[in-house]
Amino acid sequence: MDMDRPRWRSHAWLLAVVLLALLAFILTSTGSDGLDSAWVTLTMAAVATVLVIAWALVRTRAQRRRYEDELAAWAAERAAQTERLRLAADLHDLVSHGLGLITVRAAAARSVTGSAGDAERASALTDIERTGRRTTLELRRMLGVLRAPGTAPLRPADTLDDLPAIVGDATATGLTVSLRADDIGDVSPGVQLVVCAVVREALHNTMRHAGPTDVRIDLHRDRETIVVAIRDDGPRDGWPAQRGAGHGLDGLRERIDALDGTLHAGAIGPGFHVTAHIPDRESP
Repeated sequence: MDMDRPRWRSHAWLLAVVLLALLAFILTSTGSDGLDSAWVTLTMAAVATVLVIAWALVRTRAQRRRYEDELAAWAAERAAQTERLRLAADLHDLVSHGLGLITVRAAAARSVTGSAGDAERASALTDIERTGRRTTLELRRMLGVLRAPGTAPLRPADTLDDLPAIVGDATATGLTVSLRADDIGDVSPGVQLVVCAVVREALHNTMRHAGPTDVRIDLHRDRETIVVAIRDDGPRDGWPAQRGAGHGLDGLRERIDALDGTLHAGAIGPGFHVTAHIPDRESP
């Protein structure tokens, strides 16, 4: 359940001022008979003032502690919601990527004719089974997290070290991928995660729409911006393009916009280009 941010509200000092003003009004309105009576009145006024101020301090401190507890609970709830939204986005990517790999692997194996056809189809079934099992296990794990009450636990995020594995998965589907990555220094974890998401989505879309074609990935730094560019050579002759839901690039654009970056995607010549500029101001 979404909770509004707690607000700091305390009327203790306002009430204390009202009480002190009322006390002052009573003292000024009440006459005193003699010096002794005046000293008694002043003593009572001083004691009442100290008591009111002490009450206001204790009341304010208690209200402050309650406010900080509510703020901590609100922050924990927001963190849990943010993590669940991230998991939901990753869940979409996971299912779309897994099913896409299975589909294109099956389509590629079906297109092989001649004596190599049987061997290719057997290899494809092995790849499909492995991809299906891995996707199903990850799907169950993520659904369990989304259904569980309380704070969603964090999972290890993709880093730049995972790029070779992402490229390897794409190569297994039939793409010929070359990766050129300059020494870009330290990169913040959030930017690394987005870079991996861009590469994975671009390779997935290439396989769906262009088939087993050549793809080049370039990763470099331009001052405080990480630039990742993916370019393919266009569809293989006779490859039937497989349409998707169209949400993958939209989701990437939202992630990159959140980092004040830009994403450009479109056809240039026979191929398709995806270029992301992602600010990385946290890194030295």
